[in-house]
Amino acid sequence: MSISDLLKDTYQTLTAHKLRTGLTMFGLAWGIVSITLMTAAGDGFREGQRQVAEKFGDSIVIVWPGRTSLQAGGERAGRKIWWTTRDHEAIIPQCPDCQNILPELERGSIPVRSAYNNALLDVSGSNPAFQTIRYLPAEEGRFFSTEDDLQARRVAFIGPEARKQLFGARKALGERITVNGFPYEVIGVMKHKEQDSSYSGRDIEKIFVPYGAMIKDLPNKPPMPPETIDQFIVKAKSLEVHEACVLELKRALAAIHDFDPADKEAVPTWDTVKESRGFASMANGMKYFLGAMGVVTLLLGGIGTMNVMLVAVQERTREIGLRKAVGATRREILLMFFAETFMIVFGSGAVGFAFAHGLCAAVNKLPMPMYFAGLIATWQVSVTCIVLLGIVALCSAMYPASRAASIDPIEALRWEAGG
Repeated sequence: MSISDLLKDTYQTLTAHKLRTGLTMFGLAWGIVSITLMTAAGDGFREGQRQVAEKFGDSIVIVWPGRTSLQAGGERAGRKIWWTTRDHEAIIPQCPDCQNILPELERGSIPVRSAYNNALLDVSGSNPAFQTIRYLPAEEGRFFSTEDDLQARRVAFIGPEARKQLFGARKALGERITVNGFPYEVIGVMKHKEQDSSYSGRDIEKIFVPYGAMIKDLPNKPPMPPETIDQFIVKAKSLEVHEACVLELKRALAAIHDFDPADKEAVPTWDTVKESRGFASMANGMKYFLGAMGVVTLLLGGIGTMNVMLVAVQERTREIGLRKAVGATRREILLMFFAETFMIVFGSGAVGFAFAHGLCAAVNKLPMPMYFAGLIATWQVSVTCIVLLGIVALCSAMYPASRAASIDPIEALRWEAGG
């Protein structure tokens, strides 16, 4: 029997039992749909969280001054620590695994005035790299430069909500504002961004100025000591050396401020990398659990396929006997049932893939809520599904095909006649 004859005969057999074939294919197709959609949802949640975290800060650690809980260097426990305005210059050479160690000075509810309106706004001062690692994209103009910082120029980069309060729908770029009585020029306006978390308010409502201008015009006031800052923003050179960077930073600060580097209370941190990894682990766990449920659905479909093929063997006992009587070999009988099973299984898979990927594409055109980036169907999951289909097809066909090939033609004809 040629391949074309085998396929033609298999197709005719399947179309002769449309309802049974359709129900069998539905179970298998639904298994593929379940695996694809459930794992795509898991990947969508993971990617959504990554996008939200990226808009807050690019794998950063916020480092605050704390209070010692251990004795060290002859100093008592319970001592309050303050970061100074020049600490970052001293610790950078001691932290080779850190790409950025940025000081940040913040002042809340500062009176800011434009020619059109007044507002109480938060003001933040740091170095130019702050724009990149805290994700502050410019919609108009630019962020302040290294030269602006070194020369303590009074220039401001403002959030879109701050612009709305100060200028309404008017042009802000190039305009003058007064910040706590000091004149500043607006050199840039930030692009709107979604932000689900913060350590000091939403960025879109802030005024950002060079660190040099900030420590000159808006230094910390009592009860804080003079020449102090609020926190450091730290970024490692890579995720592989992230923990090393944080450890180097703590050791360097401990050496300057005489506390034990193992004292966690002395250096409170917000590690967005650990937070992201924890969320990713949760999303992966959900993805694998949902994917496993889809695999179970597919395997149940495979069991149903095997049962249908066993029924087909019983129904076609006389046909098998006749084929053997006229010279069909065991190999041809095996191929006949393997071809039928593989056509059902992979036909179901194709239908399932088409439906699942079409649904993913349709859903991804809709507006997505925060923390969800859509249904992301990956090629790795598709390859896994194809492998599973092959295993299901092989297992579903093996026993029915072997049983059909072992039928004795004389007994088959006698049994059919007796039936």
